[in-house]
Amino acid sequence: MGDFTLELNDDQSAVRDWIHGFAADVMRPAAAEWDEREETPWPIIQEAAKIGLYSLDFYAQQYFDPTGLGIPMTMEELFWGDAGIALSIVGTGLAAVGVLANGTEEQIGAWVPQMYGDADDVKVAAFCSSEPDAGSDVAAMRTRAVYDEAKDEWVLNGTKTWATNGGIANVHVVVAVVDPELGSRGHASFIVPPGTAGLSQGQKFKKHGIRASHTAEVVLADARVPGECLLGGKDKLDERLARARERAKSPGSERVKNAAMATFEASRPAVGAMAVGTARAAYEYALEYAINREQFGRPIIDNQGVAFQLADMRTQIDAARLLVWRASWMATAGRPFTSAEGSMSKLFASETAKKVTAQAIQILGGNGYTREYPVERMHRDSAIYTIFEGTSEIQRLVIARTLSGRAIR
Repeated sequence: MGDFTLELNDDQSAVRDWIHGFAADVMRPAAAEWDEREETPWPIIQEAAKIGLYSLDFYAQQYFDPTGLGIPMTMEELFWGDAGIALSIVGTGLAAVGVLANGTEEQIGAWVPQMYGDADDVKVAAFCSSEPDAGSDVAAMRTRAVYDEAKDEWVLNGTKTWATNGGIANVHVVVAVVDPELGSRGHASFIVPPGTAGLSQGQKFKKHGIRASHTAEVVLADARVPGECLLGGKDKLDERLARARERAKSPGSERVKNAAMATFEASRPAVGAMAVGTARAAYEYALEYAINREQFGRPIIDNQGVAFQLADMRTQIDAARLLVWRASWMATAGRPFTSAEGSMSKLFASETAKKVTAQAIQILGGNGYTREYPVERMHRDSAIYTIFEGTSEIQRLVIARTLSGRAIR
């Protein structure tokens, strides 16, 4: 029986330290500025590209780490640096996962490199699923994709919202309805190539947190894409739709994969790792502050009221990381999430980030409430983890349905 360990190996430790150095030396000094500017930090992305941190090769290496810990380790360190800048760096990854989860080998090879560009000309990509009336309720999606057989083109119409890098992306991955009668089972994912007529940016959102990350609407008005831009290909889509129609007649038949959900299932532990990084950053800052801040003639950490908060914060962070690592290992090992372990990891880590960052503000007192100290920004940033890629309520629903086998609503 092989030795069991929770320690990173030498190669993983070296990569972690390398990312940590970039987060500490490049991201953190720039975090407050880009938060105030509410703009995509292109110079920081460029610096990441120059050292190979923003590249297809790097993320492919981490994605195929046999332990499954490459991606969560990377996310934790980057989001320890700053959540807004980190999301600008890794936001392309969600679109890439959308292609990896649904595309053919040829599509993966053709489009994923275009999402990143190169060190001299960096690009970003966007994954477009949510709509003004369809967030968690993916069955309410209205964006339509209609096949023009004569031209072998798909015509896309609709409005997407909450799209990271939406409108500024080189490549957009869009989830659309191809068969309205099938609800969420009648969806498919499409590549919208750069320069496609009919795609435009709608409103850019001014957000509470992660303000260095660009979030906007994407409007599709008779946007035509080649037939080969349907992820997975039309033959596979037709087979899947046929199975879905049979399933509609026979509820006991096989489950049909939804295009958007396949992407989110693969990315939830990574979002949990992002939350762990933000929580850890707030905890470390609060710990150092409590050791050095004196009141009534002694450091405030000497008071149980403060010390016990820090003990709980660290315990919750470590527990969240373990859930993330378990789900990441299971995914890499091909183990099914029989108890919704992916959703568990995101749920617990997200809620931990909100709680820990709030406690950090409390420990800093009035200072924590000002923008002169980073925990205020970390608390604003942490709110997104319980919302995007499935709210905490949706995660609980997924977990409860998985555990019970019941159609809980």
